[in-house]
Amino acid sequence: MKFSVFQVSRKGGRLKNEDRMGYCYTRESGLFVLADGMGGHPEGEVAAQLALQTIAALYQREARPIVKDVKAFLTSSVMAAHQQIMRYAGTKAMLDTPRTTVVAAVLQGTTATWLHCGDSRLYVVRDGTLLMRTRDHSHAERPRANAGNEPVNRNLLLTCLGSPTAPLFDISPPLQLQRGDRIMLCSDGVWGVLDDAVIVHTLSSGKPVSDAAPDLAEMALRNGGGHSDNVTLIALEWELPDAPGYERGVSTDSVGDGVFASTIQAGMPSDSELDDLDDDAIERSIAEINEAIRRSASRKT
Repeated sequence: MKFSVFQVSRKGGRLKNEDRMGYCYTRESGLFVLADGMGGHPEGEVAAQLALQTIAALYQREARPIVKDVKAFLTSSVMAAHQQIMRYAGTKAMLDTPRTTVVAAVLQGTTATWLHCGDSRLYVVRDGTLLMRTRDHSHAERPRANAGNEPVNRNLLLTCLGSPTAPLFDISPPLQLQRGDRIMLCSDGVWGVLDDAVIVHTLSSGKPVSDAAPDLAEMALRNGGGHSDNVTLIALEWELPDAPGYERGVSTDSVGDGVFASTIQAGMPSDSELDDLDDDAIERSIAEINEAIRRSASRKT
């Protein structure tokens, strides 16, 4: 497995940075995660950090060296992250809970599969065009059927991790990757001030992602001005072409069996904490999600 990756996070015009991002990999699998702690609620940065740490720790447990059932892993890990945030809030007797959006992608073999909850996005660019992007769980992108011409608040989300109600999320079907595909995970501090066309053009400009990603971050900061949101993104290119001007990137061919590399290390939950995850609560939440999906599908038919 071979990829080039670059990650950047800037505070912008906010008092603190509530975004978190990182990636992990084994010899045959890679996990890329980004979370955007939600303003208007306490300790958004804690919610984002807990989400990353929990998902990464469970990935380390599952990826031996691949995740056998990626969809099941994404579902269980994001629900575990939600439960960890709720547990944190309960332990501190908080009147309001920390909350975060999240987007996570697993790349292994020749496919990519991703999950998102809220409005943190994933873009896939191929041959200079937008192949696909996630659809936000927001009133702007999923308006109510009877909304009419009512003004829409882009920042009003339908779901997130840490809310008292069980989170809703979407999981993509596996995408067959091609050499040169570029994937970007980003917070709304990026896409909120940059059109999709600008994002696609910059990602496919011919520059390595180590140059394209900082360019996008700087453009987002400039466009956001003095009140810029936190600007965070991870951009990667799959199977870098062996062409002049491209960096080698990350090659996992030399990674030994059982070796796990991560940029999400600080404060990782211990094994004992992970063993204490409330499996029954996670299963109940997953059942609620599946029932909500079934009800939604029946209404559409």
